[in-house]
Amino acid sequence: MSVQAGRWGAWPGTDGYWNFSLWAPAAQRMDLLLEGAELPMQGSDSGWFTLRTPAQAGMHYRYRMDGERVVPDPASREQPQGLFGPSALAVDDTFAWQHRSWRGRPWHEAVIYEVHVGAAGGSYDAVRAQLPQLAALGFTAIELMPLATFPGGRNWGYDGVLQYAPTAAYGTPDQLRALVDTAHGLGLMVLLDVVYNHFGPDGNPLPALAPAFFREDVHTPWGAAIDFRRPEVQRYFIDNALMWLRDYRIDGLRLDAVHAIQPTSFLETLRARIHAALPGREVALVLENEHNQASLLAAGFTAQWNDDFHNALHALLTGEHEGYYRDFADDPNRRLRRVLAEGFAWQGEVNASGRARGEPSTAIAPRQFVVFAQNHDQIGNRAQGERLLQLIGPRRNALAMALTALTPMIPLFFMGEPWGATTPFLFFTDHRPPLDALVREGRRAEFAHFSSFRDDALRAHIPDPNAPGTFEASRCPWPDPGDAEAARWLAWFGTLLAVRAACLGAAGDARPLGAEVLAPGVLRAGWQLPGGQWWIAFNAGDTAEPVSLPSGREVFRLGAARDDGRLEPNGLYAVLVDAA
Repeated sequence: MSVQAGRWGAWPGTDGYWNFSLWAPAAQRMDLLLEGAELPMQGSDSGWFTLRTPAQAGMHYRYRMDGERVVPDPASREQPQGLFGPSALAVDDTFAWQHRSWRGRPWHEAVIYEVHVGAAGGSYDAVRAQLPQLAALGFTAIELMPLATFPGGRNWGYDGVLQYAPTAAYGTPDQLRALVDTAHGLGLMVLLDVVYNHFGPDGNPLPALAPAFFREDVHTPWGAAIDFRRPEVQRYFIDNALMWLRDYRIDGLRLDAVHAIQPTSFLETLRARIHAALPGREVALVLENEHNQASLLAAGFTAQWNDDFHNALHALLTGEHEGYYRDFADDPNRRLRRVLAEGFAWQGEVNASGRARGEPSTAIAPRQFVVFAQNHDQIGNRAQGERLLQLIGPRRNALAMALTALTPMIPLFFMGEPWGATTPFLFFTDHRPPLDALVREGRRAEFAHFSSFRDDALRAHIPDPNAPGTFEASRCPWPDPGDAEAARWLAWFGTLLAVRAACLGAAGDARPLGAEVLAPGVLRAGWQLPGGQWWIAFNAGDTAEPVSLPSGREVFRLGAARDDGRLEPNGLYAVLVDAA
């Protein structure tokens, strides 16, 4: 019996046989090295090499190209010894799922907690242990930063190389399944960040096996672009997405930096294939897209991370104007008003860099925008990894969190944010020489154009990404029960999410009613809900300002109410106007 060509990886067949399939058009010969045995594979004119041979789950294997280069399986399902160890044969149907009836929950109910498994506790089991507290706070979803096998034992995950193998640095595949299963039992969706726009800079076997996987005529910030025109490439990523969603029962994927994926038509192919393969399930497909392509949301993608919300709010609260805040610092009030009223701040206008950015977004529903006051990028892209709390203080930080939670858009909060964590989230890696030094110097060079880091001596104090201490400083486990300050933040945050659940939990069909700038830093915005209207007003300015909202039931207030109707600095209140 021949092996199915066109499918990547190794999978069990019948009668104790396993099927191996690899696209390696650059190779003249491929051998399977299976537990000491050297087995020649059958080649083809299309570049696929296949083999069917007796094997057992757990056996280790590698491939050898043209009698010399030995590599792991690019579609390895398990790497028990890490990126540079052998691949292991893995099966997907032996885990004893306890919540098989779970089909997800409606996207408009999502309140997301973004977490880095290594920094949150170091393992899948450690994150699993935190899930009851997260559910009790009012979260309905967790989002895991990328898990694909990366070099070393510590990494943000965006240097992933073996896309099919969840990193062994955090535990076994079944421990990841147990995390997902426990989340479902608590009513939590599990989202996973996946990186399909590039591979990490070390340990990737594909450039040698299949140079045609990449295209030299198009480059990205990470090197040659992946050639998504090729059916072999499309199959690699489509099957990977389906693996996470089907074999691990992940509820949705956050697709990293899709503006680097060309042609864009591949994204629609991916979306259509996923939904066709998983009927009857709530599957979220969320984009990160610098190009603000509202057309992708209109075509059926679930949502997009709305960096415009963050950037406008951050510029308003901090006054920062360098880097990507440059496009928002000229008038953050106007930019934020447009986000609240229309979705994107940039909808095709020419920005400060002279480039047109974005597409009109007024027809896109609020639930299709994921908003945040901070996330892994916005903290970790800072040289010292400072959190917003450290930049603006607790009162203004609470204002940012309340605004994030109380729009009908989908709120996301970063690991530690609910309890006012002050630990930094630094950029950390675990690369081998000489890449470690290149990454360190490259990281420091990134900040040379910032006014506060133009001096070489100042840049030398930017933490070395590869130093173990950089990762250790970024650890953010659940706070100790005796931490009174953390307990105060958690109690307040739980109240905030309870208000959202009570007033906006069913607001899947919210429609903007507009937003206004009332004074510098003072805005109000409203939305039509199925059962009435929702209005919020907030003051990020320095003085109390007169603010009025339609008559209704005040359901939340940050700061003291005043008899003269003015809203205090760093104050916010929300009103629910019930339908007549």
